[in-house]
Amino acid sequence: MIDRYDSLIVTFTTRLLVPFIQIFALYVIAHGHFSPGGGFQGGAILAASGLLVRISLGQPVVRWFTHSRMRWLGAAGLLIFAGTGIVPLFFGSAYLDYSGLPIPFLSGAALRATGILIVEIGIAMAVLGILLTIFDHLSGWDR
Repeated sequence: MIDRYDSLIVTFTTRLLVPFIQIFALYVIAHGHFSPGGGFQGGAILAASGLLVRISLGQPVVRWFTHSRMRWLGAAGLLIFAGTGIVPLFFGSAYLDYSGLPIPFLSGAALRATGILIVEIGIAMAVLGILLTIFDHLSGWDR
């Protein structure tokens, strides 16, 4: 188990930087289908912010990024990705053919962009959950 790093400078810097890191990660996820980046990169950046909190502030501060939630988040991200690929099969399209998604009031390029965004969000959730779960197993937090 990792204990809190007892330093005012580390605590202040972590609490200052983590929200900006997470906002940047959300930007990378949201713009992944228009520019370089995407779900894996954004999920890795989100996981890095979670690791920073875990390493510098210790386990008692971690409230939302708990071990059990990260396992569920990783599984939910995988289901979102797989579900976005499988749903078009039921509507006569190919696997991961976003134009076959049954989203009302969207068609063409807007439908494909929305499908890609859904997949990117699922990948980011899976990467975040899996990376923090791996860290928890290696550090002994899961016990």
